[in-house]
Amino acid sequence: MDNNLLTLWQQVPSGSIKQQEIAEILGLSTKQVTRNLQKWEKDGWLSFESGHGRGNLSRLSWLKNVEEDFEIALLKMIDEQPIETISKYLIYNWSYNSKLRLMNKFRSKFGFNQKHTELDTLVIPKKYPFLTIHPLEAADLFSANMVSNIYNRLVFVDNTNLVYSELAHSWDLMDTKLRLYLKKDIKFHDGSLLHAKDVIDCLNRLRFHENFRDLWEPITEISYVSTYILDIHFPEGCSYCLQMLGTMNASIYKENNGQVIGTGCFYIGEDNMNKTSLMAFKDYFQERPLLDVVEFVRVPEDFKIIYRSGTNNEENSTFQVESDSGFGVVLMNTFRNSAIQNKEVRDYVHHVIAKYRHEINEIDPRIKSNDQSCLIGQTQYYEIPNIKCPKFTEPLILRGINFTKKTTLWLKRILEKEGVPIKIKWLSFSDSLNQNENNDADFFIHSEIFEMNQNFSFFYFLKNGYSPLVEIIKNNDTLLNYLKEYRHTPFENWTTLNVKIEKALFEASIMIPLYYEKRYIPFATDLMNIEIKHFGYVDFSKLWVRPRQN
Repeated sequence: MDNNLLTLWQQVPSGSIKQQEIAEILGLSTKQVTRNLQKWEKDGWLSFESGHGRGNLSRLSWLKNVEEDFEIALLKMIDEQPIETISKYLIYNWSYNSKLRLMNKFRSKFGFNQKHTELDTLVIPKKYPFLTIHPLEAADLFSANMVSNIYNRLVFVDNTNLVYSELAHSWDLMDTKLRLYLKKDIKFHDGSLLHAKDVIDCLNRLRFHENFRDLWEPITEISYVSTYILDIHFPEGCSYCLQMLGTMNASIYKENNGQVIGTGCFYIGEDNMNKTSLMAFKDYFQERPLLDVVEFVRVPEDFKIIYRSGTNNEENSTFQVESDSGFGVVLMNTFRNSAIQNKEVRDYVHHVIAKYRHEINEIDPRIKSNDQSCLIGQTQYYEIPNIKCPKFTEPLILRGINFTKKTTLWLKRILEKEGVPIKIKWLSFSDSLNQNENNDADFFIHSEIFEMNQNFSFFYFLKNGYSPLVEIIKNNDTLLNYLKEYRHTPFENWTTLNVKIEKALFEASIMIPLYYEKRYIPFATDLMNIEIKHFGYVDFSKLWVRPRQN
């Protein structure tokens, strides 16, 4: 099947046409069009008579219904071929009704099934590729969710700040040192055993990494005590050492011949642009997953995602599970050599956002306008500037990505309505993770979801190298001094400190609250033990399917 042929069928009926027009429709050169037309004519799809001489039109005549034949062929492929080989055809230029029929058929391939090998397999649609499975490089939610399934951390910290053992069975926390005692006989996915030296090597790579060395700056040494005991030293104190060990980036792994190997409940079986497979690790030191395989298969962006069981494909046999998707803020690149350094400009943008913020509820049903705090349960009272529109000699550059397209266009519209000239710079999602790319814009909408305990996650949002706030804070002495207070402030008092630094960001019009966001994930009713864990995603290690009653 050829998408160019389908596009031509959709847009050009039988009749007279210039070859140059076909080239413009398909985005091809005239030479490429000539080669394609010759091939399609040979295959019996059409006939094409080239017009000779200036001003003479060519004539195209369709001999077959391209879309009808393509649809029949693809429906058969969906029945017979692996699902990951089919998804690329769904992005073709189908008519609405054909796309609907194909999507419905394709959707039936997802969900729970037992393959010929009697493996319990959950097939899940994914709209975007996983960018990485390395704990130190995972800066997006999709990659972080994969990391949480493949690796373990030393400890787990819940929303109430209770710390639970994971790879470490216990610990002694002192004023200048943390001693960790590891569980015994924990296996990596390659069968080797986890020892203290593996943990030390892993944590040293983390604390010297460019994106985490500021966060880990209080740690001066990680020393070996015995096979299952290690010490983490912080002679000048570190009130948040345990919390750091509970972050996803602090997952424990080892590197061997270019491979990154974890201890988690799943390991990677296959990973490419179209499919990623998680295989249950049978020697997992905790409870083995009941699912044998979790497959993520690439689908078009307009595909409706439902977690199905495969035993029941009726859409009304589902229920909604709500999970937090964090908050959205507008961030100002105050270090940039442009009008955005002028507080009057930032205050006016802040004023316009505050004026129209209530409208954002109409853009997406998942989001709710937020005029208070990004911290759940907190309320910020601060003055919203009410000033006249400054004079602009050039437009402000607003960065946009696909995830925030609707809200970005809304922001552009309300600012231009109030006299602020705006130019949008669109980036791909992967490019938006690059700080250098972000620095070329004056401001942008940023969505953040907290991984764990809110108090530590907010500090992590301010401090880790992947955060878009890092470069902004480096150029603000007031904010830098606030950050120094965290090291010696008891963790139970961090809420007050978080509220103070958040208010400073708001009052400087550096960070402007915009919305809270929720995700509503539809699950089949016979999928059991659904728990939302890391970054608002499902914990696949606990999921199972209730057999159908006869």
